[in-house]
Amino acid sequence: MSWFQRFISIYELIRPAIDVAILSFLLYKGYELLEKTQALPIVKGAGFLILIYGIAWAFNLKTLQWVLTMVTPGLFIAVVIMFQPELRKIFMQLGQGGFFKPSTVVHIGKLDAVVTAAELLSEQRRGMLIVFPRKINIKNIIETGTRINAEISSSLIVSVFMFDGPLHDGAMVIQGGKIAAAGCFLPLSERQDIRKNFGTRHRASLGMAEQSDAVVLVVSEETGAISLSYDAKLYYDLSPAEITRKLLDLLDKGSRKESTSPIQEQPSTQTSSQQTSLQTSSQYTMQTSSMQSAEQKERASVGENSEVIFE
Repeated sequence: MSWFQRFISIYELIRPAIDVAILSFLLYKGYELLEKTQALPIVKGAGFLILIYGIAWAFNLKTLQWVLTMVTPGLFIAVVIMFQPELRKIFMQLGQGGFFKPSTVVHIGKLDAVVTAAELLSEQRRGMLIVFPRKINIKNIIETGTRINAEISSSLIVSVFMFDGPLHDGAMVIQGGKIAAAGCFLPLSERQDIRKNFGTRHRASLGMAEQSDAVVLVVSEETGAISLSYDAKLYYDLSPAEITRKLLDLLDKGSRKESTSPIQEQPSTQTSSQQTSLQTSSQYTMQTSSMQSAEQKERASVGENSEVIFE
């Protein structure tokens, strides 16, 4: 039993360190999870109420203690109702193991093909909606569309969104380095602070970002603006360079070096796909001078390369 006693004595020495390390990890992951949602104000508000209650208890303020005791249960119910989407997102990540596992690494060797397709569709004023899942499983969203399971190429993306086909109005899901499905239906955001001139695509992208941790790339059919939605926020009218940088950062934080090299290794493939997309789009769509002048007027009213954040 000497070895067992030796093990117990060693464990007693390191037990406080293990206890503190596990607690620190849980606190860090909890704060990281709250920061990605809009549930952080809940924690701040609860901390403020605890501080007020502590002051009332320390100074023996009976009336204030009675008021806080009566109001706190009602406030708790109100907070649960008001922040239901954020709480739902937190429990979804906990239930699917997203609390502990790292972000899903997406093969982004052909990420430039997606950005190229977005640029082409933006020039031709054709809407686009692409979802990049991360930790939370969106199998229920994929099942609402048509399974494709095809390699990523700008010509395929353009052919889906350029013409008024059956998959045009839905969302495309890119998962595991492939186009998993197209024509998928996304939940719409019910927030009231969204611009009235934003259509269904922007509301769907924001709704998807509110109910999951997915990154959504959206191209406006009216203005041609390219935007990103993630972490319950909408970043409007970003440049292609900003889109690429943000996607690299959001989808592959843990392996930035690995994700940069494949993009630089395939310039010829992406160039040929871009030429194919240009030929396809030029056969069916013409860019008139009146559309260009309208685009300049609309972008002047919004602001070139402006960024609008809805939180």
